[in-house]
Amino acid sequence: MIYRVSQLKLPIEHKENDLYSAAAKACKVGAADIIMLKIVKQSIDARDKSKLLYVYTVDLEIKKKLNLSNNSKVELVNEKKYRFPEAGDIKLNKAPVVCGFGPAGMFCALFLARAGFKPIVFERGQSVDERVETVNEFWKNGNLNIASNVQFGEGGAGTFSDGKLNTLVKDKFGRNKLVLETLVEHGAKEEIIYVNKPHIGTDELCNIVRNIRNEILDLGGQIYFDSQIVDVIIKDKAVRSIIVKNNNQERNIETDILVLACGHSARDTFYMLKDRQVPMEPKSFAVGFRVMHPQAMINEAQYGKAYMNKLPAAPYKVTAKTRNGRGVYSFCMCPGGYVVNASSEEGMLAVNGMSYSGRDSSNANSAIIVTVSPDDYGDMGVLSGVEFQRSLEKKAFELCKGKVPIQLFGDFKNNIASKQLGDFKPCIKGGYELTNLRSILPEEMNLSLIDGMEQFGKTIKGFDRYDSIFAGVESRTSSPVRIIRNENGQSNIQGLYPCGEGAGYAGGITSAAMDGVKIAEYIVSSYHV
Repeated sequence: MIYRVSQLKLPIEHKENDLYSAAAKACKVGAADIIMLKIVKQSIDARDKSKLLYVYTVDLEIKKKLNLSNNSKVELVNEKKYRFPEAGDIKLNKAPVVCGFGPAGMFCALFLARAGFKPIVFERGQSVDERVETVNEFWKNGNLNIASNVQFGEGGAGTFSDGKLNTLVKDKFGRNKLVLETLVEHGAKEEIIYVNKPHIGTDELCNIVRNIRNEILDLGGQIYFDSQIVDVIIKDKAVRSIIVKNNNQERNIETDILVLACGHSARDTFYMLKDRQVPMEPKSFAVGFRVMHPQAMINEAQYGKAYMNKLPAAPYKVTAKTRNGRGVYSFCMCPGGYVVNASSEEGMLAVNGMSYSGRDSSNANSAIIVTVSPDDYGDMGVLSGVEFQRSLEKKAFELCKGKVPIQLFGDFKNNIASKQLGDFKPCIKGGYELTNLRSILPEEMNLSLIDGMEQFGKTIKGFDRYDSIFAGVESRTSSPVRIIRNENGQSNIQGLYPCGEGAGYAGGITSAAMDGVKIAEYIVSSYHV
């Protein structure tokens, strides 16, 4: 029998044997009676800054049967294991096609391949090794490749991010754990399965996506980089083929199944789908700026002076309701990270946050954002949100001629251009320049961000310090559209499966990967090869 023990609290400096002893004590057995101990969850209790604690949930295999009466910390494990569906009844004569090789497309293709379906994947960007070189060249010299950049290429936008793996998606089917275990199979550290806020880091993500690609290929799948799907041929309300562009040449690929995992920045794809009358609807998203602080300041605020140098770089999450009624909140927080130029279109500029696995830069950063809806950007069609994003990114680009525009928060608040930095320097991938950011967003949103920052300063000391650094613009927090799908995962176009963050059904690496698995389930449960 497997028993689950929760709320085991140990000092930060504890040893592995201490965990065994605490678990044994909770079960009222000796440590020698424990056959197996597996950590299920690990978090930090930082409420008392004078005495931080690790809090564990563990699973145990024990030599003897336990009496669980009057023991609230221990219970029998009754965990539902994930089960992939059996193949369906319809014969599939053509290989399924997956558009995009970010987390959604990658996991969909992987599980289709494991089921014997041999998918064909088309990714507009480069393979990860080539992509890293291209992105580094852009950050160094400003030479943008609109097909392969921080947004597009093997691994998707998540490859150049903090690699956060926590998700708010309710998961009664076990897909969340499946995704984490699959990442571990392909090179991630096992701790991502149990730590409270798991992350990988862009350096390790590159190796993992390469390993997943190789498994798909070994199982008979095909993956083509520098290959963009530019059209979908639809007849009698069903997918018949796709048009793929590579090296300025187009070819027609026949298929009955197209998984659309194109990512939230595939604006040209959204316009193509609109022209093909694929049902879409505008959705709310959020915009704002990246804010940078010294990581040491965040560590002290979160852990206290006694522990600030004994623990990994501290994260935070802040939310506020502003005087004008808007919600302001942090998003994609990167401890020990970098702000990165994440542009993907000429004459436009967007930023994102990124961390390496060590989270060892001197700064923390996160997006501080406010939600926007068609009421803000105008309901002038299903893609009006796309054009709102573009208008902000154009202003950001023009402010400093393509360099990332930055400003001290105090100067932003006073609506004056920054002339010099304060007590710390920005950590930015790509060129940057001091300016005044107030002209990018509508003024009501600027005021909301100021109000939010001041409220956050009451929660985290120094958060609203004068020399906090804003960088802009953060415009791609999520997709501005949702490609409508039914209870079987399909559009009203037979064989068209919208998938992942770009389709409006996910909000991060893990949830996108989970949605990719879900779409693979829909396909496999209907078809066989």
